[in-house]
Amino acid sequence: MIGSGPRRRARHRHHPRHRQPGPRRAPLLLVEAATLLSNTGNGVANVALPWLVLERTGSPTAAGVVAAASALPLLLSGLVSGTIVDLLGRRRTALVSDTLSAVSVAAIPVVDALLGLNLGWIVALAVLGAVFDPAGLTARETLLPAAAQAAGWRIERANGVHEAVWGLAFLIGPGVGGVLIAAIGPGSTLWVTATGFALAVAMISAVRLPGAGRPERPPSGLWRGTVEGLRFVWRDRLLRTIALLSMVLAALYLPVEGVLLPAWFVGQGEPARLGAILMAMSAGGVVGALASGAAGRRIRRRTLMVTALVVIGVALVGLATLPPFPAMIGFAVAIGLAYGPVNPLSNYAMQTRTPERLRGRVVGVMTSFAYAAGPAGYLLAGPLVGWLGLRTTFLVLAGALLVAALTAVPLPSLRALDEPPRYPPAPPGGSANRVEEPVPLNGQYASTAHRNTPRVQGRVRVDDLWTPPAHRDAPVRG
Repeated sequence: MIGSGPRRRARHRHHPRHRQPGPRRAPLLLVEAATLLSNTGNGVANVALPWLVLERTGSPTAAGVVAAASALPLLLSGLVSGTIVDLLGRRRTALVSDTLSAVSVAAIPVVDALLGLNLGWIVALAVLGAVFDPAGLTARETLLPAAAQAAGWRIERANGVHEAVWGLAFLIGPGVGGVLIAAIGPGSTLWVTATGFALAVAMISAVRLPGAGRPERPPSGLWRGTVEGLRFVWRDRLLRTIALLSMVLAALYLPVEGVLLPAWFVGQGEPARLGAILMAMSAGGVVGALASGAAGRRIRRRTLMVTALVVIGVALVGLATLPPFPAMIGFAVAIGLAYGPVNPLSNYAMQTRTPERLRGRVVGVMTSFAYAAGPAGYLLAGPLVGWLGLRTTFLVLAGALLVAALTAVPLPSLRALDEPPRYPPAPPGGSANRVEEPVPLNGQYASTAHRNTPRVQGRVRVDDLWTPPAHRDAPVRG
């Protein structure tokens, strides 16, 4: 019959078997829920372990030893954490990390019941739980692009939500720990914490995403892979700049939270006000991270980054003057709001300038710079307080951070934040069941599922974008 061919082809084209799969939000929800549970568990443990030591020994020195034992592995294992992720695979590394955390926390009350708990046991189990934490953090972060692609989310939106979830866990973890200790005691609190880690393990084990397994081209060894990641970061001008800025921020900002503000409020006899200031910073950070995804669609990424850095510096100088408490709260909120976009933008740079096979190593190296700078800042702040006094030291550190922020404003390397991505953020696969090809869409890759949608974004029509024919029908790998 005349015309039956085209009608047949139209019916065939719209047959359910040929429709593109819709978004799958479950992997993203599972990754973020596991992130919330894991980081909240770490926050609870950071309160419960020193409390348990003080309850048993009455020695602040012993509590400090346990806190240092929990922090030292972060510094030592942070540099190689990304290589571990690329050797073992992303999902497997996250599972190992949270499993070790669950086992180490649950072992404390078990050892106490069977053998009797002493400081040596607590230190050993604290190290066991913390040694894989950087690798677990890196693994979940490298799962994020594929999870965002499966959900149909822009990578910037996913980065903002991920950092907000991380900040929320940091905000509620110590509070939950304090409430649980008061209600059921530190021993039972550790059992609840272990259950949270176990739930995180269950959630990550249910994640099915392209690239979640062992990479096709894993590093040839732990040290060689780490050197490869370091070399890649140092040769990329944008990543090198962000890594150095992260180190400066960590070295100058972390002592404010960990040394200067506690010293000031202890001297004032107002520990509750310290908690309010830190909560204001954390809450502002959560809101700022969530807003960064929307802001990235309206202003240039470089503009957002340098504005955030300058606002952090200005607000920190205001806080360093130690004004009346309501003004301190306002400055704290401003610092948090401005800090919110920094990590999502850093993540975006790593995701779009790093090939898939090196993603874990690059994220691990970048994270390790901040881990290394934090302790250096603490070591600097203590002697400065003794030499210059608290207020002057606060002004010196805040002023140095503002100078660093102003120095970053004219840096040409930060303009690369607005360049088209060099590599697809997500690995092959995703909700469209196709390869994510390098198709710039206002600086954002367009997935295959959206390329036939006649929609205008900015000055570029999605349906007019070029698709490399050699990869158009590439099979799914993952």
